[in-house]
Amino acid sequence: MEGVAELLQQGMRGPRVRRVATDRPWVWLTAGWQDLQATRAIGFAYGGAVCLAGWVVSLLLFELGTFWAVLPATAGFFLVGPMIAAGLYEVSRLRAQGVAPTLADTLAPFRRNGKELAYIGVVLLVIHLFWVRMAGLLFMLFFGLGVTTSLEQLPYAMLRSPDFLPFVVLGTALGFVLAAGSFACAAVSIPMLVDRDISALEAITVSIQAVLENWRCMLLWAGLIVLFTGLALVPFYLGLVVVFPLIGHATWHAYKDIVIR
Repeated sequence: MEGVAELLQQGMRGPRVRRVATDRPWVWLTAGWQDLQATRAIGFAYGGAVCLAGWVVSLLLFELGTFWAVLPATAGFFLVGPMIAAGLYEVSRLRAQGVAPTLADTLAPFRRNGKELAYIGVVLLVIHLFWVRMAGLLFMLFFGLGVTTSLEQLPYAMLRSPDFLPFVVLGTALGFVLAAGSFACAAVSIPMLVDRDISALEAITVSIQAVLENWRCMLLWAGLIVLFTGLALVPFYLGLVVVFPLIGHATWHAYKDIVIR
């Protein structure tokens, strides 16, 4: 009984979640934009690196002939993006303390709490790889193993296929479920690990609680992330140079707004 009481006391001292207004994501984006303007060299370097990674992955998939994997691989920006942005959270944290951050400071979270960050990174990576595998399985299930259509004609062939609509519906539903789970796990957990010395399990638990307690606000936030990132991907990833650091900084402010210290 004493052990149970001690755990309950530790839980009472742990991070707690506050409810916020539904329109708070606009405040987070405004604060994130201010961070980006103040540290634009770091932000654009970060965004440029992510854009370059998108080019490399897409070209590699085209060279390997696995063109069906381009779209699910692109979805990785939504799934593993919060982990990649850990350095941006550190920049926002230092700026809030009145410290002028440098590009080298973006590596500090991984030195300070690298093991716990790695745990969450593995979870997000597994979800992403599972999504890529499932996308390939759905493609082969609906369109067959031997696709003879050229890459240029493939979109038109898929649109003319009677299996296109079921493929899109099922693929979207599966992607939504995986994305929702990933978002709930990472919404505030990674900024929390950057900011505090806690375990990955505790951070994920608080993150899920934050999403459930503020589901209307977080639904809007998730929708804005999908919208901005989707638009950023259209010009062959170039929009990520600005959008990725903007969302990264805004995510830090979402964490500070929702999680009580």
